[in-house]
Amino acid sequence: MIIKSAEFQCSNTRTDKLPAPVLPEYAFIGRSNVGKSSLINMLVQKKGLAKTSQTPGKTQLINHFLINENWQLVDLPGYGYARTSKSNRGEWQKFISFYLRNRENLQCVFVLIDSRLEPQKIDIEFCSWLGENGLPFQLIFTKADKQSAVKTDQNIAKFRKMLLTIFEEVPAHYITSAETQQGRDEILNFIDELNKSFAR
Repeated sequence: MIIKSAEFQCSNTRTDKLPAPVLPEYAFIGRSNVGKSSLINMLVQKKGLAKTSQTPGKTQLINHFLINENWQLVDLPGYGYARTSKSNRGEWQKFISFYLRNRENLQCVFVLIDSRLEPQKIDIEFCSWLGENGLPFQLIFTKADKQSAVKTDQNIAKFRKMLLTIFEEVPAHYITSAETQQGRDEILNFIDELNKSFAR
């Protein structure tokens, strides 16, 4: 897939204010500071489209981006640690879960995992929640350029092993780097295939 255009559409905490559900939509979510904004900018080749920050929990809204005028990329607030109050976190979780469970044009949830870390309980629990709610998802392991390929593979193997205690089959995964653009073509090709089968 060639990215010809990538435009910011809107930011919301209200699911009733989201764009009409007429285009295929792909949500990106992960623990705070997993490198989500950097990955999104790398995928669409537009620096600064998604706002990056050294502060975990920067994304606090559902952010919609229109890509190639025929599909939507959604940047969701990170789960886990964020410098905000518990009540705020509770509100985010409510609207994120409502969005994920009810958005009829949502084709896939991409769950971002820091490839440098051993399996984190919060990531496993989130994947389990997606499974319980029948939501299709794929795994994106980020920051692969920060360590050896052997270490990345070891952490991924451990993560997949833990998921196999919950799921009969583990979803596909992608190894990525926002710096080297590793994984970009594979993710965009997967989205392209789903776009082709999207019922208009």
